[in-house]
Amino acid sequence: MKDIMRLGINEARRTMEENKGGPFGAVITDTDGNVVAIASNLVLENHDPTAHAEIMAIRKASEKLGTHDLSGYILYATGYPCPMCLSAIIWANIKTVYYGTNLNDAEKIGFRDDFIYNYLRNKNSDVLKLININRDECLNLFKEYHDNNKEIY
Repeated sequence: MKDIMRLGINEARRTMEENKGGPFGAVITDTDGNVVAIASNLVLENHDPTAHAEIMAIRKASEKLGTHDLSGYILYATGYPCPMCLSAIIWANIKTVYYGTNLNDAEKIGFRDDFIYNYLRNKNSDVLKLININRDECLNLFKEYHDNNKEIY
């Protein structure tokens, strides 16, 4: 396991030194420890706030395996996943995550994951306003999807 985490650490260090993103790396393996994907944070290079290491690894693994369902795969991350990455991990059906640093470690160097966690706990409602509009039209879209027996994922 430690050797697998080092793959993520090394990838994070490489892209961090190239100013492509932060100190975040991720690796996805099968249950036998075979590496499927290695990725790092590419937020700065891609100008994409969603280009976190875990997201990038999920994208690579999904493309390589030809599936959006990563049931039975394991993710290793240099940091405790942010709320976005946790959501992506859950949507991908990954059930085990090994992580290196915790939320406090990230906060100490200036990353603001706790900012989002506080929003989710309704402790910082000034962050984002969610306003419901066009519900009937959107419900029709949902009904069409359901009625056409489209895949639920």
